[in-house]
Amino acid sequence: MSTYPQTAPPTRPEIAVEGELTDRRPAWIRLATSADHKDIGRILIGTSFGALFLALVELVLIRLQLSIPDNFFLDPVTYDRLLSVYGATSVFLFALPLVIGLAYYVVPLQIGSRGTALPRVGQIGMWLFILGGLLLYLSFVFTPPEAGINPLPPLSELAFTSNNGVDAWIASVGLAVLGLLFLTIDLLVTIRNLRAPGMAWRRVPLFTWAAAIASWLFFVAAPIFLAALVMLMIDRRLGGGFFTGGGGAPLLWQHLSYLFFSSAYVLVAVVALGAMAEIVQTFTRKPLPSRNAFLGSLVAIAVIGLLAWGQNLLNAPVGSAFKYFSMFMALALIVPFGIAFKTLISAVQHSDFNMTAPLRFSMGALSIASIGLLAEVGQSTIAVATQLQQTYDAWAATHFALAGFAIFGGLAAVTYWYPKMTGRKLNEDRAAKSFWVMFIGILIALGPLFAAGVEGQVTDSFRFFGGEGLSLFNLIALLGTLLFFLGTILAVGNLIRSRIEEPTAPPDPYRASTLEWLALSPPPAHNFDVLPDVRSDRPLDDIREILGDREASRNGHSREGEPVG
Repeated sequence: MSTYPQTAPPTRPEIAVEGELTDRRPAWIRLATSADHKDIGRILIGTSFGALFLALVELVLIRLQLSIPDNFFLDPVTYDRLLSVYGATSVFLFALPLVIGLAYYVVPLQIGSRGTALPRVGQIGMWLFILGGLLLYLSFVFTPPEAGINPLPPLSELAFTSNNGVDAWIASVGLAVLGLLFLTIDLLVTIRNLRAPGMAWRRVPLFTWAAAIASWLFFVAAPIFLAALVMLMIDRRLGGGFFTGGGGAPLLWQHLSYLFFSSAYVLVAVVALGAMAEIVQTFTRKPLPSRNAFLGSLVAIAVIGLLAWGQNLLNAPVGSAFKYFSMFMALALIVPFGIAFKTLISAVQHSDFNMTAPLRFSMGALSIASIGLLAEVGQSTIAVATQLQQTYDAWAATHFALAGFAIFGGLAAVTYWYPKMTGRKLNEDRAAKSFWVMFIGILIALGPLFAAGVEGQVTDSFRFFGGEGLSLFNLIALLGTLLFFLGTILAVGNLIRSRIEEPTAPPDPYRASTLEWLALSPPPAHNFDVLPDVRSDRPLDDIREILGDREASRNGHSREGEPVG
């Protein structure tokens, strides 16, 4: 009988190498063909900032046209095209890919996974999204869309827009949404199946919780919108009769599209609030107060926000019961948003902290978004919406909220995880200057538009006339837009310069509590060399405590200083 010890065969094959494996391909080819969630996340984040630049250029041109009365800087068709592309770029190419890209990069690291569950699905989703964005701007070679931010039937039908612009909008937006849907499916499966040992749902990090809620929301809303796009294309090219024709209902498109836009609105807000919660508890050095209430508020924002799509239809020919239901749902959002905001503000208010770029952008996001949400309260009532829904008052309310959550909240998250993504520190001085230019610029750019909307200026008109009392409001808005554009360029430029000029950052520069800071900066392809068992919602603090106990035992003393034994 053999006396050799019996060992169980390894469950997975292992490869041992000496030295370092190097990829000899050019960097851009490696990045373009990678299915690593970190590479895909960086591509999405970088692409979204490029889209932000394009959207701001288009917005500046729009504000230049409206800077003086009776202006013909842009002709009506060009104005409509800029407005249509600006809306698609802001929502589908900037806001949504930014928050989904951040989640796709960070969440696998936060839950202790070595990758995503369906990496090829995520890779296909990334390329579908990029193809959609390219198609939208390649339409300028032929005919760009000119049917407005939301191409409402019957104005988007062939009888009114006989060119291919609306078709380009449908195809590009459909590809982008389909690609992002693939990414959120991969994210959901990863969160469900690849959490580290011991990471129960009650221990999931705040940002991961927010990303899971947002992914489920997108998983529900995106297929509905994709079906609506298919129906719109069938109506245009095959005479389907979904929204127009003998049996068509134009109001059906508004229901389906606004359901998606409302979901996108709250999706961005939920992810931004999750990122801000991570930032606040890291820099205040204490757990977030009322953690369960905060997490519950994110769920309530997603559910109620999905049901509040009818807020956009308060002046449409729908029944009174539906209008009052929509108004009630929209006003009910005050409660979960108030809980989330109060939790974050009280955590900062009762703590000692150093004001860094992530925390500064977080506080700016809360300030800017709160203005938009308060204005949305008025827009949620039937009386106000009937008078102001299609005016610049509604435009300013929506832009304040989205700029707060998507731009300021997005920059808060990017600057927070910047050392992890790049392995470099961020220049705090340049970040502070860019923040204040952006903050002052957005107030000047959007504040006067509330007054312009009350005076009756509508959003879809390419000019206004003298004597209407709108000249000063629009001129100030132009100056604010230019200032905000400058601040955004400075902020993004700081991200680029810091990658080149600043010193390297340690793996855990903030002494944070979540697992992504256990990995190297930037993380290797496999994310982690060793994964610990998770024992609480602050696993990195637990690791520090265990290491402290071991060091104290090795030195012959307990952590309290008493001799051991």
